[in-house]
Amino acid sequence: MSLDLPSLDKVYALWDGLADFDAVNIQASRMYLLEQISTLVDAQNADWIGCVRLSWSQADDPMKGWRPRTLSTLKPCANTSQAIDEAFQEMEKGQPDITTIRNVELAGSYRVLLLNELANPDWFAGPSYQRYYKALDRQDSIWAGIPVSANAEVQIGFHRSFDKTPFSREDKALVFHALRGIRWFYKHQLLGEGVGVASSPLTPTEKTVLQGLLFGMTEKQIAGQNNQSPHTTHDHVKRIFRKYGVSSRSSLMALWLGKGLISNNNP
Repeated sequence: MSLDLPSLDKVYALWDGLADFDAVNIQASRMYLLEQISTLVDAQNADWIGCVRLSWSQADDPMKGWRPRTLSTLKPCANTSQAIDEAFQEMEKGQPDITTIRNVELAGSYRVLLLNELANPDWFAGPSYQRYYKALDRQDSIWAGIPVSANAEVQIGFHRSFDKTPFSREDKALVFHALRGIRWFYKHQLLGEGVGVASSPLTPTEKTVLQGLLFGMTEKQIAGQNNQSPHTTHDHVKRIFRKYGVSSRSSLMALWLGKGLISNNNP
């Protein structure tokens, strides 16, 4: 997949923009990435899914231990959230549709695929496409799978509505290159929400407290910023340390300074 020079310039500008964000400004930088690439390929919405591979022994598990753990949507709405929750529940039960199964088969490799490369023609007339795409005004999608460690990866989907034409091979190539060269970014994103790193993903409140810790704020300052009591904030700090398996702020900071992702098979 090759790009012309104008498209490459847009990709480099995107990477430069990401580099301007502080490493712990997780959500804002993530939304920037989704918004910028959506603009480049004329996508009307985008999803970011953090996935982990759990310990599994069932030979018949079509997910091979992989399960979604976190979701961010560029333009969330109630219908979208409900549909994605239903899809996640099917995955948790080990009952995914063919697009998820094919994605799982490719886990561990960087890939960018058009929706018609993940599904056979009959799937587009079936219930999964009707419920999770057509009902959400998603005619077509580009899905990227990005390994970050042996047991964690990011999946990103860009979606185009029915008043547009389907995505082209050129759109796919642009997404492929735009997402390819920023592994450092995915590492910090997963660190920031605990996916594949902590014993369980962080809650929204814990993410806010974590950001304060990484910015060097005292617990009292964090409590004031979040309208919490110092005691409540301290409890959140202890839970964050426990989830990351560290005992101090300096050890927590070491994760962001290159200690690397921790393999973790806990749910």
